Amino acid sequence: MPITQAPPILVFENVTRLFDLRRGFFGERQTLVAVAGVSFTLRRGESLGLVGESGCGKSTLGRLACGLLSPSSGRTLFDGRPLPEAGAGSWASGRIQMIFQDPSSSLNPRRRAYSSIAEPLAARNSSRAERREKTEAMLEAVGLKGMGNRYPHEFSGGQRQRIAVARALVTHPDVVVCDEPVSSLDASVQAQILNLLRDVQERFAPAYLFISHDMAVVGFMCERVLVMYLGQIVEDAPRDALFTKAAHPYSQALLDSAPGGRWKKEFPPLLAGEPPSPLAPPPGCPFHPRCPKAAAICRTEAPAWKETSPGQRARCHRL
Repeated sequence: MPITQAPPILVFENVTRLFDLRRGFFGERQTLVAVAGVSFTLRRGESLGLVGESGCGKSTLGRLACGLLSPSSGRTLFDGRPLPEAGAGSWASGRIQMIFQDPSSSLNPRRRAYSSIAEPLAARNSSRAERREKTEAMLEAVGLKGMGNRYPHEFSGGQRQRIAVARALVTHPDVVVCDEPVSSLDASVQAQILNLLRDVQERFAPAYLFISHDMAVVGFMCERVLVMYLGQIVEDAPRDALFTKAAHPYSQALLDSAPGGRWKKEFPPLLAGEPPSPLAPPPGCPFHPRCPKAAAICRTEAPAWKETSPGQRARCHRL
């Protein structure tokens, strides 16, 4: 079945996540808008990319997708049901897993690799024989056969990330949230992990929500891409459409700034200013203070979604 016809496994419906902050003991309470009205669908077996600058809300959205955070408003559906809070007692336990950015901090230094990988199975009360069989099979699948008795410090950075991948996949989850899983690795090791993730998807068919700020990595891994700015999705497009004819000015700026982009012999033109604070988002289009194409309407009215081509849509008044 083509991915575009596969049934949805994870659905965000107008999800917003707020955080209450206070500076100092007697400081004024403020509200930080980390995710603002996000809606999208992740289909079974699909690789969906999520890109944007640091601080735009990507990791918060990933934690919402795992049930580690709950929406302040809107709802998140997993397999047609409201996504429960993450935990061993949840009916979704083991069906959504996460691969974190830093393998050194995501692995317990006192646990051997075998024990770390088997931990999700133990949380589901699997038998000892089942845990051994599945853990050894997953060690072999990630190229670490016979290394289960080593501690994390006895592995290289790439091998530690392979352990993290094996731990996330040992329960054969429906969804894996990859939160910048290769950004801390050398280029050659990045290629190994990315190829491993693709091979695993071909074998076990999990859906990936792949979070990154590296456009080249997302282009390699994902069939569809969401572009995020200041907590909002500003463009949703198939990979090829985004890379050849990005509709939103922010998407165009991200592509221009990527190595090997359209600017071959000189640095790309830089976006003006800094991203606005999520504590005080600007009115109208959130990108208008930095947009080279901003008009008067952009400063007062939030843009609606506009379809620019089949399967591609963006939020911009100038389309």
